[in-house]
Amino acid sequence: MNYFSSDFKLGILGGGQLGKMLLAETRKFDIQTYILDPSEEAPSQFGASKFIQGNLMDFETVYNFGKLVNLLTIEIENVNLDALEKLENEGLPVYPSPKTLRLIQNKGSQKDFYVTNDIPTSTHQRFSDIETLKSAITLNAVKIPFVWKCAQFGYDGNGVKIVRSSSDLDNLPNVECIAEEVIAFKNELAVIVARSVSGEVKTYPVVEMEFHPEANQVEYVICPARIDEKVTQKVQEVALQVSEKFNHVGLLAVEMFQTQDDKILVNEVAPRPHNSGHHTIEASYTSQFENHLRAILNLPLGNTDSKVAGIMVNLVGEEGFSGLVIYENIEKIMAINGVTPHIYGKRETRPFRKMGHVTIVNQDMVEARKIAEDVKNSIRVISEIK
Repeated sequence: MNYFSSDFKLGILGGGQLGKMLLAETRKFDIQTYILDPSEEAPSQFGASKFIQGNLMDFETVYNFGKLVNLLTIEIENVNLDALEKLENEGLPVYPSPKTLRLIQNKGSQKDFYVTNDIPTSTHQRFSDIETLKSAITLNAVKIPFVWKCAQFGYDGNGVKIVRSSSDLDNLPNVECIAEEVIAFKNELAVIVARSVSGEVKTYPVVEMEFHPEANQVEYVICPARIDEKVTQKVQEVALQVSEKFNHVGLLAVEMFQTQDDKILVNEVAPRPHNSGHHTIEASYTSQFENHLRAILNLPLGNTDSKVAGIMVNLVGEEGFSGLVIYENIEKIMAINGVTPHIYGKRETRPFRKMGHVTIVNQDMVEARKIAEDVKNSIRVISEIK
């Protein structure tokens, strides 16, 4: 099939910042794109060939959208899988497949999948709701502390909490959830694996992630990770093992813990472009977004090597500010060599809302990390009225 400057239509479920950055690659190759997103202010609305506002979890909405396009992909996992299965059964290519998404969409099912397939991960227990979890704690079947995660619809640190006392459960939603063992780790690491329709596989270098202690969001992504070669090799091997078992098409971001004794445990995965790969736009020969596109269109995968050291700084709404966004001191950081801001197009900020990111590239990792700290301390995502 001729994808370029033709009548071919690529459908993307989700029109957030990931979709916006994916559209930069489709526009580079002149591929028609249709976007479905529930928000009339979705960041992708201006870059797509056609934007449709609609509920991603509604069967009819997703099914009818799929009938408009020649191939369907996602930028968010929370979509109606029954509609995708029907579309796939009718002959529409859907990548990643509904079968893969069904394993990943529910964190309980995802964790069970690791256990079944001998993939190293932390121990966990599944619960239908908070009340069942509380009963298990009372019976001493679950020991505090543990990591609580809602089984579905969590994102950007939402739906995750470290439970250090029974009172920490009081304000959590009464939904299906899992309780995970708390891991004492040295580093949180990630690898993005690209897998094409024909089975070509490439991995990006291991990255190291530093998290905000309160919001549980990534503050910095550092590439390459500051780990020794043996650990790097082990991490890559585990990421490839996970990718092979899921047999996905497109990208799979595999997040892992490096324990104090250098074991590698899989935390969770995302079957799409991911926050841990944003630096690849500037730092890699082929960005994660271009390789996702190449993979789902079954084109040769691009070079995943890094050209330079890259660090990503997340731009999130500052505490105490809600309303029309202002990026304070953005001109100051843009004056620094190797600094590139990406603004996602969300008009309104609120505390910890992901509003953009900044990439820092440099031949010297130590210097790149220093500049990243300067960027983090300089730019503020605030609003006109506190």
